[in-house]
Parts: sequence; C-alpha cells; structure tokens
Amino acid sequence: MPSVLPFLYDIALFIGLPWVIWMALRRTIPLAVVPILLGLILATARVPLKSIGLPSALGDEIGFIGVILLAFTAGLETRHPPVITSKDGRSKTVPMPTLKPLRIVSAAALALALPFAAGALISRFRLLDNVAWLPPHGANWVSASAIGLCIAVSALPVLVGLLRELTPEEQPLGFVALSVALIDDAVLWLGLAAIQLAADVGTNLHWGSTQALAIACLILLGAMGWLAERYEKPVHPLLAWTIAAVFLVGGAWCSARLGIHELIGAFAAGALLPPRWMRRIHIERLGQISLIAMAPLFFGHSGFNVDGRVMGWAAIGAALLLLVVSAVSKMGALLILPPVAGLAPRERWGIGTLLQCKGLMEIVAATVLHKQGLLSEFAYAALVTLAVISTTLTSPLFRLLMRKRTAPHGRVAS
Repeated sequence: MPSVLPFLYDIALFIGLPWVIWMALRRTIPLAVVPILLGLILATARVPLKSIGLPSALGDEIGFIGVILLAFTAGLETRHPPVITSKDGRSKTVPMPTLKPLRIVSAAALALALPFAAGALISRFRLLDNVAWLPPHGANWVSASAIGLCIAVSALPVLVGLLRELTPEEQPLGFVALSVALIDDAVLWLGLAAIQLAADVGTNLHWGSTQALAIACLILLGAMGWLAERYEKPVHPLLAWTIAAVFLVGGAWCSARLGIHELIGAFAAGALLPPRWMRRIHIERLGQISLIAMAPLFFGHSGFNVDGRVMGWAAIGAALLLLVVSAVSKMGALLILPPVAGLAPRERWGIGTLLQCKGLMEIVAATVLHKQGLLSEFAYAALVTLAVISTTLTSPLFRLLMRKRTAPHGRVAS
C-alpha cells in the first residue's frame, strides 16, 4: 500500500469526520473534543485500524507540530490578550478586566494548589495502591504529582473558544476566568517541566557542553525579547515571522537538550516574544489553523492509543472520581478566595465551571507523562476520559448557572 494512503485515511478519520460530527451536533461541544472521543471509541471497540496503517507516521508528525504550535501561541497569550473571531467573522481582542494583580495571582494559586494537592494525595495513598494504576516507574510522589497536575489544569485554548460564544452579560465573568487560566497555563508548563526533571526518566540527561549551550541559548532568547520590546519602530511582517520561527525552533531545541519536552520550550519561546511585534502578523491565526487542521491528529491518536482493554466502567468511574475531586477543590478555592471581590456565589460557581474545563492541555500533559512512564495505561485512560467529560460539560453547566442570573455583575472590571 502506498505510504500516502494511511495519511489520507488519518486526515479523513481524525480531521474530516470530527468536523462533520461537530457540524451535525450544531457546535454544541468543542470541536477539539470530537477527535479525542472518536479515538477513545475506536480504542474501546478495538477496531483493527493498524491493518491499514493507522495511526500513520506522517499523521503523528503533523499532529505533533500542531501541538507545538498550540503551545507556542499559548505562550504568546500569557503576554497579551488573545484575539477571538466572532460569529460574524470579525476579530476582536479580549478586553482583559482591570484586576488587582496580587488578588488574581493569589486566587489562581489557590485554585491550582487545592486540586493539585487533593489529586496528589488521593493518588499517592489510594489510587497508586491499585496495581492497575502502578506506572512503570513505581508508585511515588512524582507519579502522584503527575496525576495531581493533570486534574488541576484548565484548558486555555478551549476556554478562548468558549468565550466566543458568551453573551455580553456573561463576558465579564469569562474575562476573569481567562485571566486565571493564563496563570494556570504558565504554571502547567513549569510544573510539567519540574516533574520531568524530578522523575529523571527517559531523558538520558547528562550535563555537559550541550546543556550549557541550551541554557545560554535560552538566556539569549530572553535578552532578545527584552531588547525587542524596547525597540519602538515597526518591523516588517516578514521579519516578525522570521523572528517568531527562530524563537520557536530555538526554544524547542533548548528544552529538548535540557531533558524536558519540546512543548515546554515552545511555550517559553512564545512567552518571551515581544507581543507588540506579534500583533502585527496576527499570529493567533496560526493557533487557529493548528487547532483545526493539525492538532486533531495528535488528539485523535491520543484517544486511539489508549489501551482498549483498560477502557470500561472502572476507568470511567475513576475519571468521575477525579472529576469530583477536581471540581470540589477548585470550586472550594474560588469560594474561599474569589479573583474579584464582591462576586455573588453564583458568579463564583460560574468562573469555577469555566476553569474546570480540562480540554487540550490535560491531554497534552497526560500524553507526555504517559510516554515517559509516569502514568500507567489505566491512569492515562482515566485522565483522557476525564478531559473529555469535563470539557463537554463546561459550556452547558455554565449556561445553566447563568440562565438564572438576574443581571450582570457590575464590579467585575473594578
């Protein structure tokens, strides 16, 4: 069979078919969820797609590039508000609310710390005692922290997509959730890097001249970003694209040489770029293209690569348990310390519901940790299932809460 055919099958199955299903469902669930769900169904049914060359090697590579680009644009979004394309096709920059930095950081830290601690504790003393949850590198605090990190994160790319659908009355709460999610996203990548370094598995990292060069390269990229931010003259779009490519490749190479995943470096590269330059080339469109036309291959393969033998009621039950732990702890954190003073309880619940969306980021983190032996097949299946359930429920639950909201809260932007 010609090698191009498996790739064409890949495109049809994990890009074309999810798009058709998404349109048939009238866009009631995020598009990114559909290829993951499709892959899970195929894995559970044990459909023999390997006989026709699926997942294809080329599809794996393009899907991986798509996720790298998503991480890169997510890094950019930590420096300036993301741009959302409205239903009428117009683009608008999300007007970030005026928030007290200390309060928003404190609220975000608590909303991450409680789910992380709860997930790590229940994993270490409960789940990892089960042989099905035991990862290749043993039941230890690193593996428990890996599970805790996965259930604590929020999905920034999917949340940006959800904001597009919010009404004007709902947007202030969405902007607050986005502000918290920006911090979540940065901590996710830092935590993922820390877990990989703490585990010291599968990296074959030996400190030497290559690693010193990688650190020097990161320092150079940071200095270039700092200097570029102070260069006030406009730059040609072609030069801006070239600089973005240099930062992306350089950041990914550096993180790989330091023994952590290329995604970490791609995210860091995006965060180091001067946002004023990147606005000139509308680089957010790169994230949209990768989300629609490239990354679905990665997410579809992630779902399909789940061991179908471990998928069942036990995995779904474990996913629901972790969902409850994550939801209760995150909601509790927002009730204790809301990101904006004076929010009504229903508004705090609404923000917590948006932040409960796991989406793409949990799938990426779980896939990286699973490949490095820090998650068992059963844990990986449960976490992927959790991501699908939480992301699918986010929008309906938020709208249900807001339907009974009598009026928009006037102090969100205060």
